[in-house]
Amino acid sequence: MAFAIDAARCPQNHRCPMIDQCPVGAISQQGFSLPVIDADLCIECGHCAEICGRNAVYIKE
Repeated sequence: MAFAIDAARCPQNHRCPMIDQCPVGAISQQGFSLPVIDADLCIECGHCAEICGRNAVYIKE
């Protein structure tokens, strides 16, 4: 299981609040671009999916 961010749902006009919420620092962002979840760091806790107000985080098959 891996998580990803849907560009169509993510507004990309601010610093992603999930960056500070990820317990292992697996989410990064360049400026206000689409955030990226590092699959190698991600522990698949699902916290990012729970807190994303736009429901932009999904499980990538």
